[in-house]
Amino acid sequence: MGRQSEIAARDSGAQLEPDLRVPLYQQLFLILRDRVARGMIAPGARVPGENELAAEFGVSRITAKRALNELADAGLVKRERGRGTRVLEQPTAPVVSASIEGWLENVGHMQRTTRISLLEFGYVSAGREVAAALEEEPGAEVQYTERVRSLGETPMSYLVGYVPADIGRHYDADDLRKTALLKLLERAAISVASARQRISAAMAEPGPAQALGVHVGAPLLQVHRVVRDSNDRPVEYLHALYRPDLYHIELSLNRIAGPDGMRWTAETQAALDPGAGE
Repeated sequence: MGRQSEIAARDSGAQLEPDLRVPLYQQLFLILRDRVARGMIAPGARVPGENELAAEFGVSRITAKRALNELADAGLVKRERGRGTRVLEQPTAPVVSASIEGWLENVGHMQRTTRISLLEFGYVSAGREVAAALEEEPGAEVQYTERVRSLGETPMSYLVGYVPADIGRHYDADDLRKTALLKLLERAAISVASARQRISAAMAEPGPAQALGVHVGAPLLQVHRVVRDSNDRPVEYLHALYRPDLYHIELSLNRIAGPDGMRWTAETQAALDPGAGE
């Protein structure tokens, strides 16, 4: 059995779930996008048409047409009247590599290789989650920002940040457009000493999807990070969403001797942006 036949066999159970909150056209789009990504439909090959998809998945032709249009809007296929829909060759996305251990030292590198767009800047009352992360009282004033970091013209991360108001007052929106946050904190005599983050998966909601140039429901990497100063005070709470085609986690494993025998220990690295300057 050839590679594409093997993949097709594994995909034979793909089906839509009418009871999900995700619209049927979006579910179909995700299935088709997965087929393209896994090589089931090679670059230049024809994608099943509206009638074929409608028959295969038991949906209306309108639903199938919308799913194919979504593929075209995502730049994955080209639709031509009379010739059908064909998969486009995808260019390799550029990446920037850096280790998590060096994230504080990589601020300058990130500023040189990426650009930041400030979408929102202001001060709000901290909700329960933000107050707990920053160890402030609920309702305390905090600085709120929404930013997008791009590599070239491609958005790669959507960042929602919170900083205690007394720290945030040391800089303004114009400063944040030009300078990485860690640099601004250092300028304000804040000695950033540590950070703890949680990484999980998420689906793109409308706002982040638009900012990142992906479709609603697209898979994203989600990071929640609390940054602390040398006095162990939280100085930033960050909720970041990353495009997984531009950001991934790598683990280098070393075999070492432990009290209970040999074991694996991991050295974590992030390809692209490990949080430097966010």
